[in-house]
Amino acid sequence: MAIAKAERLMNLALCLLGTRRPLSKRELRDSIEAYLEAGSDDSFNRMFERDKDDLRELGLVIETVENLDGEVGYRAGRDSNRLPPITLDAEEAAALGLAAKVWQQARLAGAASGALQKLRAAGLPEDVDPYEAHGALEPRIPVHEAAFEPLMLACRDRRPVLFDYRKATAARPEPRHVEPWALECWRGHWYLAGWDRDRSAERVFRLSRITGKVRSRGAKFTAEVPDVVTVRETVASWAGETADRSALIRLRTGAGYPLRAKAAQVRELGDGWDELEIPYGHGLDAWLVEFGPDVVVLEPAELRADVVDRLRAVAKG
Repeated sequence: MAIAKAERLMNLALCLLGTRRPLSKRELRDSIEAYLEAGSDDSFNRMFERDKDDLRELGLVIETVENLDGEVGYRAGRDSNRLPPITLDAEEAAALGLAAKVWQQARLAGAASGALQKLRAAGLPEDVDPYEAHGALEPRIPVHEAAFEPLMLACRDRRPVLFDYRKATAARPEPRHVEPWALECWRGHWYLAGWDRDRSAERVFRLSRITGKVRSRGAKFTAEVPDVVTVRETVASWAGETADRSALIRLRTGAGYPLRAKAAQVRELGDGWDELEIPYGHGLDAWLVEFGPDVVVLEPAELRADVVDRLRAVAKG
């Protein structure tokens, strides 16, 4: 019923906005299918008056005009219903352009493009081109995981979710029941921070390890949602941003430039290998696995064991 009424209101608004002359009730009834289905004139009149009042409450200015024959007509003039122009300074326009460019290749590309077109129509300066390259670096947020969109909506609506998650050290995925807080992008990967109901603790999940569909649950959150800054710190900690010690690794010459950028010391070993001392924190084992045979962990032993476990899990499929 709500959808049918919304569609009827939209059709009435389009008729009133699109006409060059006032339309009578009879003409409006003949133009809108929902009004044609009204059982009687009284039923149509009541429906039309309610719809007209609803549109006016929503802000649509509807003019009532009486012609020479005494017949009343209705129209919504475009001048009366046009929003005031949006004025943006250079910094605001640049921020909007950058946001549109960042999401250009993500799942929100359609929404970003549509929003930009609306801003153009509302007065965004034509000389501001968010897709024009202005420097050597182009911002991009890659979103390839199917779980991103349903999780983004669940975070927005504060809805618990259920999904299958495969830990890096596990051969098979396990069901996880999570109250999602926020999505964060770190080092090219997306992470979900939230409250794991089964473990009664906060957890961080890498979206690329979510298998199958994300299912929503109608229940409310049971844990308090922390502020955005705290969530980002949690993701950074779980993803390996924080480090309180060092690790020693062998790295193939010419490979692993992100590791070299983090290294405190680099020593050439010869035979195509270098020795690096790098910061060691939570998540380093997962990062090292991404470099495959180009990396060998020397110490500490626990990091080496974690990397081996992850490689075995990958080998098992």
